Amino acid sequence: MSPALARALRVLRPGGGAEDGGEAPSEPGGSRGGDPAAFDRRLIAPMLLGSVCNPINSSMIAVALVPIGAAFGATPSHTAWLVTGLYLATALGQPVIGRLVDTYGPRRLYLLGTGTVGAAGLLGALSPSLGVLIAARVLLGFGTSAAYPASMQLIRRESERTGSDSPAGILTALSVANQTVSVIGPALGGLLIGLGGWRAVFTVNVPLSAACLVLGALYLPATAPGARSRRPVDLPGMLLFAALLLSAMLFLMSPRAALWYLPVLAALAAAGFAARELRVGEPFIDLRVLGGNLPLLATYLRQFLGYLTSYAFLYGFTQWLEEGRGLRASTAGLVLLPLSLAALTVSGLTGRREAVRAKLVAGSVAQIAGCLVLLACDAGSPVWLLLLGGVVMGVPQGLIGLANQSALYRQSDAARIGTTAGLLRTCTYLGALGSSAADSAFFSHGADTAGMHDLALFMLAGSAALLAVSLLDRSLRTVTPDSRR
Repeated sequence: MSPALARALRVLRPGGGAEDGGEAPSEPGGSRGGDPAAFDRRLIAPMLLGSVCNPINSSMIAVALVPIGAAFGATPSHTAWLVTGLYLATALGQPVIGRLVDTYGPRRLYLLGTGTVGAAGLLGALSPSLGVLIAARVLLGFGTSAAYPASMQLIRRESERTGSDSPAGILTALSVANQTVSVIGPALGGLLIGLGGWRAVFTVNVPLSAACLVLGALYLPATAPGARSRRPVDLPGMLLFAALLLSAMLFLMSPRAALWYLPVLAALAAAGFAARELRVGEPFIDLRVLGGNLPLLATYLRQFLGYLTSYAFLYGFTQWLEEGRGLRASTAGLVLLPLSLAALTVSGLTGRREAVRAKLVAGSVAQIAGCLVLLACDAGSPVWLLLLGGVVMGVPQGLIGLANQSALYRQSDAARIGTTAGLLRTCTYLGALGSSAADSAFFSHGADTAGMHDLALFMLAGSAALLAVSLLDRSLRTVTPDSRR
């Protein structure tokens, strides 16, 4: 366990359970024991392990794209679908599964999702073609969509049960765990590729899934008889949302006149989705409530902008290190280790203080500085300059995600925390999709230095927008433990 993660967990008190108005605690091996007013620490392991399923698959693939392309004779624009496929699935899956978590409780969805992760990992490891591999990544995306909204639901319920309004410790632990895996993922992926080839980055999902299933079955609370929510599931709304997101992102991945029908489909789906959600009694996404919650909308925008730059750096810089700089996959992963250390250090030092506005401003300034470092890099740059780029870009990774997560916890409706948390992750993945589209556009003929500089200018524009939104949002000055809706 990293020191930063250990510090985050030390703020949690031992004991406690997970029952509240809708869930009853599971009782493995007898009664719960411990202080009934404390957070149930048995929930921490399955929450943390399940929540890292997505970032580990998001980050390891960064160093596997070039070997996979070589294995199947595919160009970077084709292997980009390994990134796009996962993020399209997660962008759709997070709010949908989050809504199901709000309706049916977290346990069943958590187990179903983490089980799917293992099946998808096995499919990827045995894939005979790039098409099957992309299908495995799509399945991985849906499978990894359950753990985060389930965890946020559990945190909210434990907070209400214990009377502790500020779950800063566990929110920090979730954020640090995700950051830890995200930033060590390239190094881990490079190590696995060196030991067993690119298929090893898929095989690792099998034991990860098994561990999640065991811990989830043992410790996640079971739904109490008669306690399940009877709210209907808005399936038409979900399908219209999926059509909107899918058609828009397919066009953005390869914008050209021949695909004119995709933005038309997106516009029609958006109109139908809005009409449906404003009319139905139990909407998938309550647009009336969401539209009246401008601070939450601003948080979603900041999440998108922050991760647009973060993922553009992760995927674009890594590919350039291998193709433009000529490093091996394992070496490229090691070059990104300072990013890991910087992100973890910053998270550990700042995690126990919410300080949302200060973190967002500092993070966006650091992103701007990181983009300037990239503009100074070329094929002959010394290693120290490459390492510096990782250090600088690690700082915002330790600030932006945690700040937005804390803001969302305060700004969202308690009854829809799973859905709103899922939408926050959707904004993360929209940023990742946008970065993938940018990587595909700027590296259309290979990850050369000219393309990397163009990508850095694109990232610079996104970082400047993030800084502007953070400075102009006055609601961030009043994000306190008493401001939760």
